Amino acid sequence: MNKIEKALEKAKQLKKVETVEKITQKEFNTPQYVQTKIIKADLENLKKNKIIAAFKNNKIYEYYRFLRTQILQRTQERGWNSLLITSVMPGEGKTVTAINLAITFAKEFTKTVLLVDADLRNPSIANFFGLNLEKGLSDYLINGEISLSTLLVNPGIEKLVILPGGKAVSNATEILDTPRMEALVKEVKNRYPDRYIFFDSPPVLTYADALVLSSYIDAVLLIVEVYKTTIEQVKKALELLENKPLLGIILNKMPLTEKTELYYLE
Repeated sequence: MNKIEKALEKAKQLKKVETVEKITQKEFNTPQYVQTKIIKADLENLKKNKIIAAFKNNKIYEYYRFLRTQILQRTQERGWNSLLITSVMPGEGKTVTAINLAITFAKEFTKTVLLVDADLRNPSIANFFGLNLEKGLSDYLINGEISLSTLLVNPGIEKLVILPGGKAVSNATEILDTPRMEALVKEVKNRYPDRYIFFDSPPVLTYADALVLSSYIDAVLLIVEVYKTTIEQVKKALELLENKPLLGIILNKMPLTEKTELYYLE
């Protein structure tokens, strides 16, 4: 075999190795769902509800990528992997932010993501994805016979799993302030070391739910709507969260010349 033939043969072997490495890497980064149900989200519903991270072709997506980088820097140095996303008042965009961040992490990061709808008074994450899911977290906490694995759903987005809220309940604070909820948080935090968990919870100034949940979770992200939420309201929310690990404040719905929205960490 002459030098040219040897070189060609070596190149062929290297290409085979490279291909195997790519396949192995892809299989390593893509979880295989066995017990988790796979129900594909309604893309039109996501678009209508401003879940732009599912599409990437929107410049607002770049703000979420920037947020992801900031969150990773601040959490990884502390060994945190669970975040509570709440707002000062209702209607400030906490759920939209939670979903977009969860999808951004799932799409841009090698780790898996669990998105938990912990707003049990008004569970809506499943609706944002266009999923008709009857049971969820509230049912799990009330009924001790329900298995967590039967409630988890992959919406057709790689590395993202949703725990829906289930039926709405009026006594959410009491349900969340239980050993069963605390055990659930510990379970999802520690079972998979390569997982980030986002919890969507009610606003701080309306119910005590977020304060209860924050005692189980590593850090809090507070959503504030620009030009709507008052300084007094923000101060009151920060007072309530004074002893909680506040990761940052996200200013939401800041008007730009293109009439879009801006999200960033302060």
